[in-house]
Amino acid sequence: MTVKIDKKITGYALVNEESKAKAAELKDLNSKIVQIGEPLDRPEKITGSTYKVKTPVTEHALYITINDVVMNEGTPQEHRRPFEIFINSKNMDHFQWIVALTRVMSAVFRKGGDVTFLVEELKSVFEPSGGYFKKGGKFVPSLVAEIGEVVEQHLQNIGMLKKPGLDEHQQKLVAEKRAEYHEKHAKAGEEMSSEGFPKGAQLCNKCNTKAAIVMDGCLTCLNCGESKCG
Repeated sequence: MTVKIDKKITGYALVNEESKAKAAELKDLNSKIVQIGEPLDRPEKITGSTYKVKTPVTEHALYITINDVVMNEGTPQEHRRPFEIFINSKNMDHFQWIVALTRVMSAVFRKGGDVTFLVEELKSVFEPSGGYFKKGGKFVPSLVAEIGEVVEQHLQNIGMLKKPGLDEHQQKLVAEKRAEYHEKHAKAGEEMSSEGFPKGAQLCNKCNTKAAIVMDGCLTCLNCGESKCG
């Protein structure tokens, strides 16, 4: 069959067995990719992680379980995403709202899309009583915010969120500041916390840890390096 070409030819490509095989492979991979639209169905088998949380506002520990589903398994786009969350505890004081919260969060997980917004929403909830300090001196504004921190940790573990951290220069600066402070004050018998921060340290507004002290006339955090003097 003869085909007449009316337009100017600007390029061409030869089709061989290798290119056909690659095209077939790409088509097969694309057929396996799941596009999030409708809520996901629960697989027969699912894996996850359980986190133990002990807070000063609850008599018993909370056990937070987040189960994941593997998306696009066997393709370059394979990844894990949260599918459901459960919270269990012997303490029944918060049972009603915790059940409601986990059901709503699980529904959001199953709907798909970007679920990382839940972290900031949960962490921004403040307790009317003023919150509490965790071991290590970190301030937590509420029990809901503590749950948000666990979700954040899990999303970092499965690669949906980037783990925060200091770069090499910042780590070196913080190490130098801590060494300088300890050299000046440790000899005087100043009491330190188990994390190596002064007992009288102030709360850092950046990392929410009681590790900010005055050095050379400037408030400096010995945990994250935040300084009022830049």
